[in-house]
Amino acid sequence: MTRVAFLRSAAADLARLRAEYQRAIARLVRGDPQAAVLADTTAAETTIDIEFLTSEIPKAFERTLQGVERVAAIVRAMKEFAHPDSAQHAYADLNDAILTTLTVAHNEYKYYGRIETRFGEVPLVSCNVGELNQVFLNLIVNAAHALADSGKDVCQGVITVSTALEGDEVAISIADNGCGIPPENQEKIFDLFFTTKAVGRGTGQGLAIARAIIVEKHGGRIDLQSSVGGGSTFTLHLPVKGRASSQDATQGQ
Repeated sequence: MTRVAFLRSAAADLARLRAEYQRAIARLVRGDPQAAVLADTTAAETTIDIEFLTSEIPKAFERTLQGVERVAAIVRAMKEFAHPDSAQHAYADLNDAILTTLTVAHNEYKYYGRIETRFGEVPLVSCNVGELNQVFLNLIVNAAHALADSGKDVCQGVITVSTALEGDEVAISIADNGCGIPPENQEKIFDLFFTTKAVGRGTGQGLAIARAIIVEKHGGRIDLQSSVGGGSTFTLHLPVKGRASSQDATQGQ
């Protein structure tokens, strides 16, 4: 809004300068002394600082355009994130899904650390991508909270998101270098309503829902590696061909 306000003010200044130029032309037509007309015109240009406006207006337009494009990207990401009409499983690009989630979650992590992505060449996965987006979002937000609790500043905190093909599964890892999870809590974090977060910051439902989506609805699994002070890594394993293929593999053993 500051840039828009500047452009509105600059437009008003340029309108006043245009009016001054029109008056100057009229005066010259009447035969007024050129020196006096030039002096008045130069004074008007100095008053509105024409050199400053000439330099800053293009920059303001560029930054405003970037802001508009950013908003448009968020709106597109929000539409893709929800997938309201994707009740059934379909093949989806999980790298794209993660990028969409990172756009949606930007305000959650931007104050605590930076994102590093290490995407492998992975095939399309049979899934409900809207549900998986919810899992990705929960894990990214949890990672941001872990960075905040560790006391690291935005330059030190890192959330690393990686994907890789492992046999007939795609592995998605979301790692942080935050505070870590004590060993006594690592078995409990997937329990419904268990939380170590302050009131108003966590409900204890996110990881329980994540496990239900990954394990029960997609036939996958979630692995956790964590150490106090060393950060945490959640790794999701999803069968490429979906839950049915996972069940078939289990029955065949």
